Amino acid sequence: MIITNINIFDGVNDTLSKNMNLLIEHNLIKTISNQPIVTDNDEPVIDGGGLTLMPGLLDSHVHLMLNDAPHRSIYHETWSYVGAQAVASAKAMLLRGFTTVRDVGGPVAGLKKAIDKGIVSGPRILPSGPFISQTCGHGDLETSEYRLSPYFTGVKDKAAILGWSYVADGVPEVTKAAREVLRTGATQIKVMAGGGVSSHFDPLDTTQYTFKEMKAIVQEAENWGTYVLVHAYTDRVVRTCVEAGVKSIEHGPFLTEDTMKLMAEKCVWLSPQIYLFDMTPEELNIVGTPAESKMRQVNEGSKNLVKWAKEYGVNVAWGTDLFGSLSKQAKQPQEFLARAKVYTPYEILKQVTSGNAELFLLSGNRHPYQEGSLGVIQEGAYADLLIVNGNPLENISLMADPDNNFKIIMKDGVVYKNTL
Repeated sequence: MIITNINIFDGVNDTLSKNMNLLIEHNLIKTISNQPIVTDNDEPVIDGGGLTLMPGLLDSHVHLMLNDAPHRSIYHETWSYVGAQAVASAKAMLLRGFTTVRDVGGPVAGLKKAIDKGIVSGPRILPSGPFISQTCGHGDLETSEYRLSPYFTGVKDKAAILGWSYVADGVPEVTKAAREVLRTGATQIKVMAGGGVSSHFDPLDTTQYTFKEMKAIVQEAENWGTYVLVHAYTDRVVRTCVEAGVKSIEHGPFLTEDTMKLMAEKCVWLSPQIYLFDMTPEELNIVGTPAESKMRQVNEGSKNLVKWAKEYGVNVAWGTDLFGSLSKQAKQPQEFLARAKVYTPYEILKQVTSGNAELFLLSGNRHPYQEGSLGVIQEGAYADLLIVNGNPLENISLMADPDNNFKIIMKDGVVYKNTL
């Protein structure tokens, strides 16, 4: 396929390359030129109409299998229904322009396989497999306080049986859990290191896992050439994780300036969810639940997070964590507008393209997509791209309305939307 008459944002530079042409062979970008492209074949030609071509989008924090409240997806719904929800979620995410995502917990391996084989449509997935959590941690997902513990009753936890979460305590158990996660084909390992909003029995200020336990998990990841990302909110938790060798901090609403400086010094990534942090319990429909007071703490505590991250040069990923109903997930593009309060359009667009791609490369040989580069428009890169009606480097709000503004969505050389 040849695409002509386009202005290119390559995911790296802060200006557009004007009046360009692009040749795609199979699933890779073969040629980029400001001259007409002539070949011996009769390729289909798309006239870009002077619009902006850019890389497909990358989201660093999704849960494609969680399309309801966690306890409902795991303990209450039938497995086939959960799978059907995930297929719909993946297709909708691709049609919002997200061509690659890092799934940070859940039994997503089967969905990834179906997408890669072309059975269903969706983004490329870098799976984390089951969460690793301590007892009474953020990944100990049974909501009943009368849960029958598998440690004392021998009753298996459904979350472990179905590959949602492994509850492990002590160095030998977390080492085993990490190896089991890697056995599922995980690209990276996700650990619950502190309290969270959506879990019932762990206050936000709790520290989960000791340094020795976290270090043991990091060691197993490093043995396989990959890394650990952690769910973490507080300074104490993050400092323990950073010293243990964790490479990606998810959320972090209560971090201080000193901890930001430490993360910048250690080249540790921060994946904040700016739009979600601003959503009130009323907007999330969690008033009257155990999550309400926690969310109000996040609303208040996260006000300076991204400002400090920018000030101290922390590597910031672009991630949303909008798991739940399809209508909630549809708000994913609102993250662009939320970030515009702190970042320039160029900074945001780089985060959601080449920046996230750089983070994903920490998976080393576990990275499942190595035929080409992701998050960039360059020769030899994957043909994952968008054509946008306008210049998002000048108007970031274009990215918040993909239905109207994304005229072409292509992944792996296949066009999934074309309204030119």
